[in-house]
Amino acid sequence: MPTPQIPDELLANIARRAVARLARTDRPFVAERVLGVCAHRVRSRRLKADLLGEAAAAQLDRGLVPRHLVQAYAAELSYADSRLKAGHRKEAAAALSRALLLAFHRVPHVDRLHSPFSDDPAGFTARLRGSATARAVAAPRGRKTPHAAPPSGRPLRLLVVNLANANFLGLLTERYANHPGVQLRTLDLAADPALAPLAKGLQRMIELPLGGQAAYGAAVEAALRPHLDWADTVFVEWCSTAAAFMTLVDPGRTRIVVRLHKYESFTHWPHIMDFSRVDDVVFIAEHMREMTTAALPRLLAPDAPRLHFLHNALDLRRFDRPKSDDARFTVGLVGIGQIAKDPRWALEVLRLLRARDERYRLLMVGGGIDPAPSAAASAYHSALEKDLAELEPTGAVRRLGPSDDVPGVLTEVGVILSSSVREGCHVGLMEGAAAGAVPVVRDWPFVAGRPHSTRTLFPEDWIVTTPQQAAERILALTASEEIRATAGREASRYALATWDWEIVRSDYDRLLLGEGQDVCSPGEDALRKAQM
Repeated sequence: MPTPQIPDELLANIARRAVARLARTDRPFVAERVLGVCAHRVRSRRLKADLLGEAAAAQLDRGLVPRHLVQAYAAELSYADSRLKAGHRKEAAAALSRALLLAFHRVPHVDRLHSPFSDDPAGFTARLRGSATARAVAAPRGRKTPHAAPPSGRPLRLLVVNLANANFLGLLTERYANHPGVQLRTLDLAADPALAPLAKGLQRMIELPLGGQAAYGAAVEAALRPHLDWADTVFVEWCSTAAAFMTLVDPGRTRIVVRLHKYESFTHWPHIMDFSRVDDVVFIAEHMREMTTAALPRLLAPDAPRLHFLHNALDLRRFDRPKSDDARFTVGLVGIGQIAKDPRWALEVLRLLRARDERYRLLMVGGGIDPAPSAAASAYHSALEKDLAELEPTGAVRRLGPSDDVPGVLTEVGVILSSSVREGCHVGLMEGAAAGAVPVVRDWPFVAGRPHSTRTLFPEDWIVTTPQQAAERILALTASEEIRATAGREASRYALATWDWEIVRSDYDRLLLGEGQDVCSPGEDALRKAQM
């Protein structure tokens, strides 16, 4: 029914009262629809964004994905663009911040087993790429001079940067701390008293490239310049806060390398980064490069950074140990602290195994799922605990918790399972394979069917699509200890020959030390040409 005669404010008040009533019922989607319908009828950009945002927030608070999520974040973008056009940079930055936080809220992308981003990376981010404000924030500001060639006559000065997460840096920093051709420094932005307060605050990071926050920009320049002037190359771990922060200033002649793992692709950070100030982007999996470049096609432009695929740095040889006598019937699941690990899928595999032979059991290694972040996380946690309350008393499942001796734990494991819906490379699975456990890998749904996926990262015969297929593979390869041991040795040989640091480190040397910087995977040129 057309309602042009009803003032926006009155229409909004009516909608909010209706929603307040509906929110107390078990019909939350009706409340969302009421707000959504009203929002589409109001003329004020600000009020439209508020109403759609409230509708989305109500669903997110319940752990549900809003039907109007894209429309809601697009409404904020529309308001941001209108304020930018009028010269109100601060208001534009605030609206863009709200849009990004809504679009990349953890409920749709982290706390569920499906994500609208992974379903259609290009489609989900299309409104963001079309926003004048977002384009202005990420617009190439470039550098006054290209990065310098590696020095001759002295060691390369390498600065490794992270922000409170150096989990995957140990082998890298150890190698280059002891390399005669490298002078290494490390910088944790969160631990540096000058940089820590500057390396936070999404809105001011957005406002700075829009021409605001001059004092903040000067402070960032002053704090980062000594580090950039010292370094020949900066290796930034995680394409998130630290990477966005480092690209707020011109790096001068310093080369900037950024490594992207997995979770960053499901955040707003890559969308506000100025990649003209990045020389190389390293992906630890080709499927993550494929997904990220679909959402950020500017990474495939002729003037974009070089894109590389390098395996993670893993010390796998320490996992190659003899198995215990009863490992054959123990299925291991290493890392269960995220919903993306989907341990309930592993429990379904276990039920199928035990229906055939009750000697099978599941060993769960790692901290549990935190129910606190959202209603979606709480719901999954509750369902998992209910499953475990049924299985643990029978001895079918043992929860070990976090361990400081994963190689020792894996001597008890005959089968290593990846039940995840998404991964970058799944370190726990790779470690289990190196330890001689039989790998059983779910075809991760977030990337299944894509040109690069679980099936291109691992051998085809490791991959299963259903719990039934997983159970059948386990039953077949554990039919006897001889069969299991043979399959385990083959998996260990493959893992050590493919992912161990002794194999991978030469790629990092070529990347970082200048011994031939083209370490792109064979698919890189094809990806670029397809977009040109």
